[in-house]
Amino acid sequence: MKTAVLLSGGLDSTTALHWAKAHHQVVCALSFHYGSNHAAQELACARYQAELLGVPYKEIDISVLAQHLDSALLSGAAAIPTGDYTEENQKQTVVPFRNGIFLAIAAGVAESAGAQALVIAAHAGDHAIYPDCRPEFMEAMGRAIRLGTYAGLEIVDPFIHADKADIVRAGLGLGVDYARTYSCYCGGALHCGECATCRERKAAFAAAGAADPTTYIH
Repeated sequence: MKTAVLLSGGLDSTTALHWAKAHHQVVCALSFHYGSNHAAQELACARYQAELLGVPYKEIDISVLAQHLDSALLSGAAAIPTGDYTEENQKQTVVPFRNGIFLAIAAGVAESAGAQALVIAAHAGDHAIYPDCRPEFMEAMGRAIRLGTYAGLEIVDPFIHADKADIVRAGLGLGVDYARTYSCYCGGALHCGECATCRERKAAFAAAGAADPTTYIH
């Protein structure tokens, strides 16, 4: 099946790209520059991973939206709270309807590129804090995209019931170089080690029983 992959350059989406490459014909990888603190680091990794696999790479600049959205991810590193995703303060890191925005744009780009499906790396660890990562959202958005495209594009979410440790295990089996992925919400050259996504990244490698190639400040 011809697929387009939403690729942020993070651990999850990079694994999804490699998974899609192993199971489908990937016609393009789509990244979005939406004005986040970590855009430069993350998108550099996205481009590297797409080029590594010989997948056409498209980076779509929607950073103008940042001025209209309320999220700590768009407000500079100092605004990023520390702690785990289960803590109430982590709602500050939610970018409203981010996956909905990405998928809506990606559907048009993917259909134009001849794709039959969109691959997205939403996973079970995101369900608690991100409404647009939950299975019911993906089902509803998938139906809308299928009905709204001549191609009847479907959403493929291979990790929707997996946790991040499962994703790490899958990625290692696919040969993913996680040293060339980026997760930190603060956006520095090194991962801070304290924000929720850094903590989740550390925990995933530990739970997977795998060496973490990431250099953390803390």
